[in-house]
Amino acid sequence: MGVSAAAHSTAPDARGLAYPFAEPPMGGQPIEVAPGVLWIRMPMPFRLSHINLWAIRDDDVDGRAGWTIVDCGLQTSETLDAWRVLFGPGGALSKARVTRIVVTHMHPDHAGMAGWLAAKFECRLWMSRLEYLHCRVLLTDTGRDAPDDGVRFYARAGWSADSLEMYRARFGDFGRMIHKLPDSYVRLHDGQTFTIGAHEWRVVIGAGHSPEHACLHCPALGLLISGDQVLPRISSNVSVFPTEPEADPLHDWLSSIERIRHAVPDDVLVLPAHNEPFRGLHARLDALAAGHLRGLEKLREYLEEPKRAIDVFPALFYRTIGSGRELMLATGESLAHLNYLIGRGEAVRALGDDGLYWYRRSRPQ
Repeated sequence: MGVSAAAHSTAPDARGLAYPFAEPPMGGQPIEVAPGVLWIRMPMPFRLSHINLWAIRDDDVDGRAGWTIVDCGLQTSETLDAWRVLFGPGGALSKARVTRIVVTHMHPDHAGMAGWLAAKFECRLWMSRLEYLHCRVLLTDTGRDAPDDGVRFYARAGWSADSLEMYRARFGDFGRMIHKLPDSYVRLHDGQTFTIGAHEWRVVIGAGHSPEHACLHCPALGLLISGDQVLPRISSNVSVFPTEPEADPLHDWLSSIERIRHAVPDDVLVLPAHNEPFRGLHARLDALAAGHLRGLEKLREYLEEPKRAIDVFPALFYRTIGSGRELMLATGESLAHLNYLIGRGEAVRALGDDGLYWYRRSRPQ
């Protein structure tokens, strides 16, 4: 069992959020955040340096303590070593039997080690249908050349020749961060309830950041495992990608905020995938929605003159956007906001003689 967390101030901050735990888990030692619920933190080699995972006490199996694992970390040697320490002699889960693996969504930091855990403990993967199938599709990109559609997509957004070459070189990286998924799974769907140990958990589906993101709400414990759907200090990326260039994920995201607000009470302790557990769910949902609405208002002003997707970064981001993964995510998020305005008749897009897409605000009729 994990150690008890040090007490921290529960008074809300200026944003209406309170963080009840003083420190995150350190050195592979989980923290118990509620009876039978452990907070595990795994490293990531990015600007965002960690992901939070959750172990929930389940029924015993063959005399061994049963645990459900929620999210799994990237497939990296560091994550593998961390799991081996947890399950090894003297580890916090040394005598554990994993009963099932729940993955909130298909991004590699969440699904990366799901296949390894499923094989090690001969247990089932639980995941929503769109997340599982989308992940399986993206895994087929590993080892193949970047498609012309993808190159054209980013070229028309205004990427330089060097950035396009970076896209070609890194294409297929998604699959390198994910262990082979099981060939079958248990489907999660909105409103579904299932029991883990002594408590019932309900699935609350969101969208926008990923196709069919599963959050888990336990009324009895007053917990919401929110994955990337609700984060306390950062806003999840909401992007358009080359596979669905006309998508409107920002509409999905804003609709999800309202759905979660109505489905989950404000007094839960939110267990997010990044940053720290917090209280103040509804205040955070309001802030997330307001942030995107402010970005849309700035974007409308920017589009008084024609702009490429990469030209509108200052309307949406407070820092200068660099290259690589950061450029890809910023481009995708800009296109999500542009597609949102186009879908509501507030902006139009035209292909210029230069082969680039140019966006401008719609003129009153």
